[in-house]
Amino acid sequence: MLVHFTALGCAKNLIDSEQMLALIQAAGHRITADPAQADAAVVNTCAFIEAAQQEAIDAILELAQLKKTGSLKRLVVTGCLPERYQGDILREIPEIDAVLGVGSFPDIVAALETDERHFARFLDKNAPLPELDRTVTTGPGWAYIKIADGCDNRCAYCVIPSIRGRYRSRPMDAILAEAEKLAAGGVKELILVAQDVTAYGRDLRDGTSLVTLLRQLVRVDGIEWIRLHYLYPHEITDELIDVIASEPKVVKYLDIPIQHVNDAILRRMRRPETRASIEALFDKLRARIPEAALRTSLIVGLPGEGEAEFEQLLGFLREQRLPRAGVFAFSPQEGTPAADMPDRCSAQEAERRRDAVMALQNEIMDQYDRSRVGGTLTVLCEGVGEDGRWAGRSQADSPDVDEQVLFIGGAQPGSLVRVHIDALEDGCLTGHTV
Repeated sequence: MLVHFTALGCAKNLIDSEQMLALIQAAGHRITADPAQADAAVVNTCAFIEAAQQEAIDAILELAQLKKTGSLKRLVVTGCLPERYQGDILREIPEIDAVLGVGSFPDIVAALETDERHFARFLDKNAPLPELDRTVTTGPGWAYIKIADGCDNRCAYCVIPSIRGRYRSRPMDAILAEAEKLAAGGVKELILVAQDVTAYGRDLRDGTSLVTLLRQLVRVDGIEWIRLHYLYPHEITDELIDVIASEPKVVKYLDIPIQHVNDAILRRMRRPETRASIEALFDKLRARIPEAALRTSLIVGLPGEGEAEFEQLLGFLREQRLPRAGVFAFSPQEGTPAADMPDRCSAQEAERRRDAVMALQNEIMDQYDRSRVGGTLTVLCEGVGEDGRWAGRSQADSPDVDEQVLFIGGAQPGSLVRVHIDALEDGCLTGHTV
């Protein structure tokens, strides 16, 4: 069987997709990038916000058309969208032949091979994470590694706990074994992903923590960089800061989602932080890790955010000068407390505020990048960019969310090279190898 695979959503979802790809190939089926040539198609979906849901639905409907006009005979939908709407999705999109929830993706081969019409399987989303081989689709030279799934935080705007289940950490020995296998395959950078990496090990109740995991991962031969996504502010301990500061392999890039800084909005979000606690944490991190590139994510337009609260956020960003940040306009999600909150601004106003934050943040990020011109950076080469120069990332740049470094000179994809930075061009640092 020739199978076309579409992977949508976050890095954690991508790893599920990579595991499904390995299962499909192990069963003797082949993967094709061309859906028009496929016998079957799989769409692994995201349902975090409305835009992600619409992207998934558009991908499904596009493939559904091929069932009428092409060789496509079977359409399988997996992941967060069917998990969230398991009672409705087959009825609303009857062209779908099979659905798998987030706890059922290991049954992908059965969903492809069965003749059963409207095959559906929704196993326990709170079960331990399956330990499966994967077909790594990222790189060269880097890969995500999932250390946990689910979430026990109950932020007022977020549907992830209801979709992905409770927080479950993988056993440390399984993570280390996978890291060694990835390193043997040429991976230089491991990007640790979970909804909250700082909560790693808490559910295992055996003394395992992110600190103990990092102390073992830095010993894996071949791994040069270890990047952390995401660090929740209230979970960042002095012991964790010490490990990040003292271990050369742990990248000094800290992605800390704060969402807002107005205390009233934070309470509405059901976040435990305050502006004072966030500022104290950032002060401590800068004192202990002066070279750290701090990144955050923000939400604007939450019900109750007026101009005064929004201006507080802008003032905070002007003061803190965070070199990396992303911002979302509030998207009300059915079933969350925030969806029913009064005093919501219009969608257009939320978008205006998002654009205002990004305009300010782009100035701050450009200022940070200009400060690196004239210096020399270690860069992970990812291949040839669109303009013919090599493209890669420094420690201050994470894939898909930050800009690349463009450079000329000797390099190989997947290798770490030293690059002298000559200029900043359209948001990208440019230079030459030394």
